[in-house]
Amino acid sequence: METYQNILAIIDPTTDEQKALKRAIELAASIKESGLEKVKVSAFLTIFDFSYEMTTILSSDERDVMRQSVIKDKESWLNGIIDELKTSINIECQVVWHNRPFEAIIEQVIEHNYDIVIKGTHQHDKLKSVVFTPTDWHILRKCPCPVLLVKEHEWPENGNIIAALNVGSDEEEHHSLNVKITEEAKQLASLIQGNVHLVNSFPGTPVNIAIEIPEFNSAEYNNTMLKHHQQAMISHAEQFNINVVNTHVEEGLPETVIEQVAEQVDAELVILGTVGRTGISAALIGNTAEHVIDQLNCDVLALKPDGYVSPLQQE
Repeated sequence: METYQNILAIIDPTTDEQKALKRAIELAASIKESGLEKVKVSAFLTIFDFSYEMTTILSSDERDVMRQSVIKDKESWLNGIIDELKTSINIECQVVWHNRPFEAIIEQVIEHNYDIVIKGTHQHDKLKSVVFTPTDWHILRKCPCPVLLVKEHEWPENGNIIAALNVGSDEEEHHSLNVKITEEAKQLASLIQGNVHLVNSFPGTPVNIAIEIPEFNSAEYNNTMLKHHQQAMISHAEQFNINVVNTHVEEGLPETVIEQVAEQVDAELVILGTVGRTGISAALIGNTAEHVIDQLNCDVLALKPDGYVSPLQQE
């Protein structure tokens, strides 16, 4: 990773408890401790009230005045939250009026070259599970820089970071993303004193083959697949000086395997890739990432492949 010098923390307008901002400050403090002085955090809030746009009683100038008044109120509220955090990190406060928060966020990233977006997730009170909003998914799919989704899990010293890989693929896109994810995991581990674990899943015997070809040896097939992925994983781990003890190769769906390993090692962070394709393959790959993120209780850092261009940059 390029060190995160320019951090965009997304503010949740519904609460004074700002998980994303706190995590941004925590990350910025670790970066400063590593010897980098210039770290900036921007606290970014989008607001919109449709009733202000629809009223015909007011002139456009009067509507502008009302919008500016609401923005000033929110700036004052946000500055109060920042003051209470009592941090030495430089935090810039930004409040914008926009009816599509994800577009406002991504436009900020493109315009100001942010290195990472940090956003909190919402927990469903009754189900005790994390609820992802359309804004979360849009940012994950379309934001050109890394996106860190913050959940409830703390970042303890000597905690565990999972790099979710696809080492069995021969595709260059997957290979380069594996390298990027692993490098990111190692650098973050050195910043926040964590340990890196590499995780890879592989599919078992397709059910239709086992049914249609009775003589097909499922156990032999699975064993061959396991060995192939284990060898690829060992080779990858050695390339990055990661202890083979910290590698996990399991049969199953990525979302199941990653969740199981994350629970076993009590991971504080999972790093995964979202492959920048369009069409059906993108939907499938994107859905895998989204299923994984849905299942986890820890923070998730989603990376794009090198050369990814956001749809908002193409407009």
